[in-house]
Amino acid sequence: MKLSHFSFDLPDELLAEHPAEHRDESRLMVLNREKQTIEHKLFKDIIDYFDEGDVMIMNDTKVFPARLYGNKEKTGARIEVFLLRELNQDQRLWDVLVDPARKIRIGNKLYFGEDETLVAEVIDNTTSRGRTLRFLYDGSYMDFRTKLTELGETPLPKYINRAVEPEDEERYQTIYAKNEGAVAAPTAGLHFSKHLLKRLEIKGVETAEVTLHVGLGTFNPVEVEDLSKHKMDSEEIIITKQAADIVNRGIENKKRVCAVGTTSMRTVESSVSSNGRLNEFEGWTNKFIFPPYDFSIANCMITNFHTPKSTLLMMTSAFAGHDFIKKAYEEAVKEKYKFYSYGDAMLII
Repeated sequence: MKLSHFSFDLPDELLAEHPAEHRDESRLMVLNREKQTIEHKLFKDIIDYFDEGDVMIMNDTKVFPARLYGNKEKTGARIEVFLLRELNQDQRLWDVLVDPARKIRIGNKLYFGEDETLVAEVIDNTTSRGRTLRFLYDGSYMDFRTKLTELGETPLPKYINRAVEPEDEERYQTIYAKNEGAVAAPTAGLHFSKHLLKRLEIKGVETAEVTLHVGLGTFNPVEVEDLSKHKMDSEEIIITKQAADIVNRGIENKKRVCAVGTTSMRTVESSVSSNGRLNEFEGWTNKFIFPPYDFSIANCMITNFHTPKSTLLMMTSAFAGHDFIKKAYEEAVKEKYKFYSYGDAMLII
């Protein structure tokens, strides 16, 4: 398939600027692949589609406050720094994006916080906007990380055209987030409330927690018509033996094995054995899933409504079928479903 197959018109008013008042009361579109039917529900109704022994694969990554604002030495120009990944803990080296990039050169220093106790020196150019920074801080590593958290801001996606609000710190995080390292939330999981998770547990639905530290590469636009030529950025993943055992038991017992989000799906599809089972793994993945694709692990998926021409839409199309997803998205626009991170959800069974 080509890039142009994933284009559609999305009215601006369908971009979700704020989350639903209650996590599990977002709208839910249910797609049945076998019957080719579409139902309209609330997210909390998802419990009706799962039974004892079914498995939900959840990405337990935790978003860290990755957006900092500093001032350039001498000129005092305000610079936005987006922390991407830590390169070296001892030397406090980080891969970052800077904006405006044209003002930031090797050797420049940036000062953060009113007291300017945190300083960073630019030591390398990586891309047009990418830089490597060495942070200079008079304190222990733990004190340094605490300072980053204190000065950082929840990195809401660029398409949310408003200032960060206090509630974003909690709402732009799944309730089961524990392994810090993502610069964006695995958004399908944002719909789960503590109450809904408890109800699923009581019903006997098992949870397998995997980790994929979401990087900005997930949102990089696809700019080649031939999808096979698109390169995904690498993201760190962790699949424990415990998680693999839970998933494999679900597969062997012919249960519903549901990937909560595209990140969970990419994680499990990155470590499949020759007999179609999940292997434990710790490392990196740059897996890009687009139609046609044979999925090995999950037979069910929860996801949000995605941007035109995005890799996330391509994966969803590969799972549900391109024509069915196209029909579903047309209905979503007509029924005014909300799109993107704080938007509504889709269950594909």
